Amino acid sequence: MILGMNLGPHAIFIEASYLVTAVLVVALILWIVLDYAAQRRILDDFSARGLRRRSQDPREGSS
Repeated sequence: MILGMNLGPHAIFIEASYLVTAVLVVALILWIVLDYAAQRRILDDFSARGLRRRSQDPREGSS
């Protein structure tokens, strides 16, 4: 039971919904972190090849 609360006859469904929600939130956070790392690798590869954004002023350094 969740923190010793009496959730009645539907406790298993309530606890299962909390568990499913927690798993989904953790999975989404993990997905975002992994996708961010992949996008950073792609951008770093472009930068290493000397490619820049079209909107970047050519007089600026490649930062």
